[in-house]
Amino acid sequence: MWKFRPLFGFLLLCSVAALVAAQGSTSKWQTLGGDAPLVIARGGFSGIFPASSYNAYMFALGTGLQNTILWCDVQLTKDGVGICFPDIKLDNGSDISVNQKNKQKTYLVNGVPTTGWFSIDYTFKELQLLNLKQGIYSRTSKFDETPQQILTVQDVATQIKPPAFWLNVQHDAFFAQHNLSMRSFIISASRSVVVNYISSPEVNFLKSIVPRFRQSATKLVFQFLGPNEVEPSTNQTYGSLLKNLTFVKTFASGILVPKYYIWPLDTKQYLLPSTSLVLDAHKEGLEVYASGFANDVDLPYNVSYDPLVEYLSFIDNGNFSVDGVLSDFPITPSAAIDCFSHMGKNETVQANVLVISKEGASGDYPGCTDMAYSKAISDGADIIDCPVQMTQDGIPICLGSINLIERTTAAETPFINLTMSIPEINVQDGICSFNLTWSQIQENMQPSMYNPFVNYTLYRNPNFRNSGKFIQLSDFLALANNASSISGVLIGIENAAFLAQNGLDVVGAVLDTLNKSGFSNQTSKKILIASTESPVLKKIGKRNNFELVYRVSEDIRDVTNSTILEMKKFASSVIIGKRSVFPTDQLFLTGATEVVPKLQAFDLAAYVEPFSNEFVSQAWDFFSDPYVEINTFSTAMGINAIITDYPATSARYKRNRCLGYKQLPPYMSPVEPGSLIQLIAPPLLPPAEAPNPVLTENDVIEPPLPPVVVRPPSSNTNTTAPTPTSPSGQSALVATTFMSVLAILLVTFVAS
Repeated sequence: MWKFRPLFGFLLLCSVAALVAAQGSTSKWQTLGGDAPLVIARGGFSGIFPASSYNAYMFALGTGLQNTILWCDVQLTKDGVGICFPDIKLDNGSDISVNQKNKQKTYLVNGVPTTGWFSIDYTFKELQLLNLKQGIYSRTSKFDETPQQILTVQDVATQIKPPAFWLNVQHDAFFAQHNLSMRSFIISASRSVVVNYISSPEVNFLKSIVPRFRQSATKLVFQFLGPNEVEPSTNQTYGSLLKNLTFVKTFASGILVPKYYIWPLDTKQYLLPSTSLVLDAHKEGLEVYASGFANDVDLPYNVSYDPLVEYLSFIDNGNFSVDGVLSDFPITPSAAIDCFSHMGKNETVQANVLVISKEGASGDYPGCTDMAYSKAISDGADIIDCPVQMTQDGIPICLGSINLIERTTAAETPFINLTMSIPEINVQDGICSFNLTWSQIQENMQPSMYNPFVNYTLYRNPNFRNSGKFIQLSDFLALANNASSISGVLIGIENAAFLAQNGLDVVGAVLDTLNKSGFSNQTSKKILIASTESPVLKKIGKRNNFELVYRVSEDIRDVTNSTILEMKKFASSVIIGKRSVFPTDQLFLTGATEVVPKLQAFDLAAYVEPFSNEFVSQAWDFFSDPYVEINTFSTAMGINAIITDYPATSARYKRNRCLGYKQLPPYMSPVEPGSLIQLIAPPLLPPAEAPNPVLTENDVIEPPLPPVVVRPPSSNTNTTAPTPTSPSGQSALVATTFMSVLAILLVTFVAS
């Protein structure tokens, strides 16, 4: 019986002591044989291309470890030909529903009536007329029109020549019911094709071929399905069979299990302690392979949407290692094994790129809170940031938006009657920080996790969505001053002209806080001041230990030399968006701009934002892998800094050993912008988007900041919501839909 193991193995992931590098290592992995785990490419690189297609198989070999294993789900045709196809239903991966319209049938598959198109009804010659397509609708369908015929087992072996070949027989009983013998095919194929692994979830099938392969190098692997599903040969559930690994050992040398058999999840998608399955199987002499890995599925919240961290939890947790992983994105486990395994925090830094936090580690905790900053520091950020907002009583605080509704629980408080729209500062139906005092914010609200990809139902660490404490700029500086590992702070100043017209001097407040904290006088840490408003940087002027950073507010395709010279008058570095470096069209890279090399040629450092772990934030070319994206920006374009809400990922990237190799392996080589889009058939090419603008002098030259208007003292010192004011002179816009809610809230507030 497999038992639960403590969670400490997973938590050790980021603190395990540095060991020798994977290449040439004499230390043993915690696999059964002591060798590095294997990467098995399910249908090739099926995360991007149609599974089991020529392109998918070739791409897997071109981007993975040299010993990457190609996986083939074997189906049998009407005339007994073995084909590689990912599903027993041909409509789940081909265009047969169009090619053979209205010819679907219904069969019993493991006792379940199943309707679709099946290989048993067609000869291989008939199936050659089909085109493979992406079977998972959340993935790009742009490669569906690229001619990709169904391949036979022999085709894969002879045309692609994989270093190792894995045949998976999923439905032997089904084919036997239709007078097709999978056993005969497998034995026949093994005489002409080198088959390294054969797996099946059916006990009788594996038992039937054991005599044929007992003396060969081919390994037989028993595949476990869901724990409550019934294995047809024994009529036992797979959960029951897992309790008797001694029995499994009589007909298999290894087991293939869904990854949650090893690291279970609770109902909220958080990891539970690991089970003892791997250790128990190894004691029986069984290898363990884990399945279900894909970069573009919901990952456990514990791994911060970082697929590489999930792989490391299975292969390098200090307690056990699986013997191989079955993945739709083989590039990621390849990098995990060779570049990132056995790596401690003191590993030598290989990449000369700064890691700047975005609202702290705001991918893990509500941004700009003490918890977000503490995690950013412990995760290895070089510079932590504070986007400054002003309160009504003139206190500079750290918060990611001037609109409290976007970063706090303000909408759940009686202050909802302060809702207003101010187009000048892009606030729509918001509650602005400058309309409330620091005590009102601190005492009546909680921080709120910002979820930028909620439209994709991707939420960040929901168990901690309201955790942490708000902090003032002074608190932020004190925290930074005590953090020996960071090299500086970045303070963001926005809406300075607007605030000045309404009685708040944000520039003066920042400089005054820096002086009072003593941070301006210290020399051990850099002070970066960033703004999209050039007058802010001009007002601050060049000072010792200050670095002025101009933030470009829109994506650009180029910048003129005269504009760069103008920016050099008030800044020494520039922040640009990712698409100003690698423009995209429907999430495909279309090429590279000259913006970064131009800025650097004039001695302006190029900082790029925002980098996130969620796969929807990345172009398809980066294979839903944040490290591929970071590496391409860092290695191919040589950017100076990464601004990210997941500092741990970028900090881990900087230390990976593969960057120190004389020749970069394919899984740590930058992608070629525009290469993936070339594989799309012309009918499916995305329509050309309007080009981004060129940054000109007129974009960066602005009038000086206006003088600060003196405001009368505020009498609003209690926590009762004050009368709404509109600093812009506009009337407050309170949505009528809020009125009934407001009434209820006020009654509740008074009653309490």
